[in-house]
Amino acid sequence: MTTTTKPLHWIKSSYSNNGGACVEWAPAYASTTGIIPVRDSKRPTGPSLMLSSTAFAGLVTLARSADL
Repeated sequence: MTTTTKPLHWIKSSYSNNGGACVEWAPAYASTTGIIPVRDSKRPTGPSLMLSSTAFAGLVTLARSADL
């Protein structure tokens, strides 16, 4: 399990302004650790996923292929 002592700087998806269900991620943390934190932009105090770069790429591929 990965933990951090400093608050993460979250970046909202560019699609969040479209009123959809979107995500945020913490690129600075990802670039220093190789782990990509992801959370629901509508629940900023809720849980987050800590994904490997491979898992994150799979999540993006799945999201792009989904018929929303």
